[in-house]
Amino acid sequence: MAQLPIITAPDPRLLKKSAPVAAVDAEVRQLMADMLETMYRAPGIGLAAPQVGVLSRVIVLDIAPEDAPPAPLKMANPEIVWVSDDDAAYNEGCLSVPEHYADVVRPASCVVRYLDENNAVRELTAEGLLATCVQHEIDHLDGVLFIDHLTALKRNIILRKLVKAKKLGAGAPA
Repeated sequence: MAQLPIITAPDPRLLKKSAPVAAVDAEVRQLMADMLETMYRAPGIGLAAPQVGVLSRVIVLDIAPEDAPPAPLKMANPEIVWVSDDDAAYNEGCLSVPEHYADVVRPASCVVRYLDENNAVRELTAEGLLATCVQHEIDHLDGVLFIDHLTALKRNIILRKLVKAKKLGAGAPA
């Protein structure tokens, strides 16, 4: 396994739509493993392939509490096939939008269909934090960041801060 570099906004690669994988083969399984390692070390609870520069429809997540054993989910070509009428707000953050958080309203529960690490079709009913996380990561596959769910004013403030942080970081001595 290898830790991968995480791309941060406003990188244009984060705005591109990802291509489906033909099948979950050894290469995709390796990507999933590398993404999990990267996510755990960041630390985070979800990561999409575009965040590590790979425009493939692959996500990983693990919402297990810190005091519980890991419970990773690996998904290729995830698609939401049902959402509840009820909405829930959750204070979201993102490894590609470091140190910024905002309340985002999404369906409270959903059903997602995907290919698992063995190339088997699965369906998962997700509620609460898991539903939020799945929807957040699938958004990445479509070139959507959580800040795109905010008002233009809030989004632009966050993007300006990220640009400024990148400029300061690039000018800092190594």
